[in-house]
Amino acid sequence: MFTGIVEAIGKIEKVCPIENNDTRGLSLSVSPGSLDLGDVKVGDSIAVNGVCLTITALEKDLFKMNVSQETLNCTVGLDQVTMRVNLEKAMRLSDRLGGHLVSGHVDAIGIVAKFESVGECFELIIQAPESILRYLSHKGSIAINGVSLTINALRGNEFSINLIPHTLAMTTLNELSPGMRVNLETDMLARYVARLLNIQDEIGLQV
Repeated sequence: MFTGIVEAIGKIEKVCPIENNDTRGLSLSVSPGSLDLGDVKVGDSIAVNGVCLTITALEKDLFKMNVSQETLNCTVGLDQVTMRVNLEKAMRLSDRLGGHLVSGHVDAIGIVAKFESVGECFELIIQAPESILRYLSHKGSIAINGVSLTINALRGNEFSINLIPHTLAMTTLNELSPGMRVNLETDMLARYVARLLNIQDEIGLQV
């Protein structure tokens, strides 16, 4: 579990294919940037651009992670060498929840429709697939490439975000441009509420 508060910006240094009888995917070697790995061990989870991955090896100034083909099919940005990525270690139960509860399981891929400065801030507009629209709400939470953000407005299949200078400085969101694809994770509380409402509707129909 994560909070969507990025701790450091790392970089994918190496990508190697994995192919055997049981597994297909990629092995990633990631430089941690300023992320403190002193309390991290093999088997721990780190969110890489919003995707929860497990550390398989720790080397000097690098950590390695395996990414399954299924994860690659559902996310963007994990197969690009030299790509800068947002990093966050898994939260402790005693940590402050500065953002919102983020599982690291990407729900959908969005497309940047607009990224323009508005004074000192930037307006980010994302086109979202229809499958997640029901989970979005005005002033609700969403994670974009692992960053916890608040939705300012909803218009059709698009939602807008106001990015403050601090967020731009501490994450890779300042590298976005129209047409780029991003990892989206909706608020898990919204998903659970929608699921409960579906169950109630199903029971009502059966009765």
